Amino acid sequence: MAFSPVAMNLSNQSDPFSCASPSVLGYRYFAVVWGCCVTITGTLGNLLTVLAFCLDARLRTRFNVLIVNLALADLLYCTVLQPISVDSYLYLRWRSGATWCRVFGFLLFVSNSVSIITLCLLAAGRYLLVAKRQLFDRVFSKQGTVLLVMLAWALGVVSFAPLWPVYVFVPSVCTCSFHRTEGRPYSTILLFFYFFVGLGSVGVFYLLIYKRVKVASRALLKYRFSRRSSKKKAFSPSPQTHSGMASTVTTVSEANPTTTVSNTAAVFEANTAAVSEANTAAVSEVNTAAVSKANTRENHSTVSSEENHPQTPVVLPDACVQTIDTQPKASTTPTEASAPAEDGEFKRVTRMCFVVFICFFLCFFPFIILNIVDKENRAPQVLHMLSANLTWLNSCINPVLYAIMNRQFRQTYHLLLRHLRPPFTCSR
Repeated sequence: MAFSPVAMNLSNQSDPFSCASPSVLGYRYFAVVWGCCVTITGTLGNLLTVLAFCLDARLRTRFNVLIVNLALADLLYCTVLQPISVDSYLYLRWRSGATWCRVFGFLLFVSNSVSIITLCLLAAGRYLLVAKRQLFDRVFSKQGTVLLVMLAWALGVVSFAPLWPVYVFVPSVCTCSFHRTEGRPYSTILLFFYFFVGLGSVGVFYLLIYKRVKVASRALLKYRFSRRSSKKKAFSPSPQTHSGMASTVTTVSEANPTTTVSNTAAVFEANTAAVSEANTAAVSEVNTAAVSKANTRENHSTVSSEENHPQTPVVLPDACVQTIDTQPKASTTPTEASAPAEDGEFKRVTRMCFVVFICFFLCFFPFIILNIVDKENRAPQVLHMLSANLTWLNSCINPVLYAIMNRQFRQTYHLLLRHLRPPFTCSR
């Protein structure tokens, strides 16, 4: 199908739902292919995330409720809105009518706002987990988490509903959004609140988490080093072992000056075995008492330290509170052995949430900056389209990040895909 530049310009001026332009004729095919990939990947990935949460009991945690909420917001965009965007780019025209254009613009901003609110809740929850555990348990209880999810959707709907009359087709990005000037100043306030205050607060929360984790890691290393040092002192060999053996051998030698070399060797072996056995038993008793006393003294000092500083966590697992027993214990307790694993799991989950936030920020940053700088729409249309199409990536990338950075999600994805594969494979 051939397009005439003159005809396109005339059509664009007479048709408010047309985005046809000679500069985007070639680019539209890239946008269509890109949009199809986002639709397929985002729908499948976010659907797998929801199914994994429902089917795997290990994934049904309070934080993963927020992850599923993020997946539902992305699923709304990928499954419902993205195919319509692909259609508008393919024909360089909005073909769904004015009413659906308003619905599209409204749902688009509700989906984005819910994603931003959920990212804020994830960051705030991770921070409260390491800083104020009691407040975290009250706010992010099972009922509290569900209530927060409902409030996120309610806030998104309520905040963007007043813009219903000004949702129009925007030719520069070939999609429906609110009008640049007719929605002001309310639209400007909303964008500033969500994209600058909301995303900025997420960054602040993760910075505070990083500082907390760094301080707690140093405290944990210092604690382990002091514990290891006390154990080494308690298990150091007694110097009387060699001196007692030497004196015994010397006495035997002086009492039998004419003893042959073979007899001397035999006596030396007998005395060595006897002294070694006696000293082993003595050292074992002494060291057992020393270890028991050292552990008791260490536990008493740890308990007193916790009473003086109840707010200072030693380790940062999901439980966030290290319970230290006051009874004498062995060199490795279950709590001490599981602490590094829990601490590592906390860091991995926090790192995953932070990467999700960074990807969201990077996807929207060019689009926001371009709209702030180019208020008069003087930049090339293809540049506006490219920045808008980059935001599509955000709706499909999260399941990929979960699969890469979370072992439980990865395993559950694999099981789901393995069970879904037989209907699509040919029987031999």
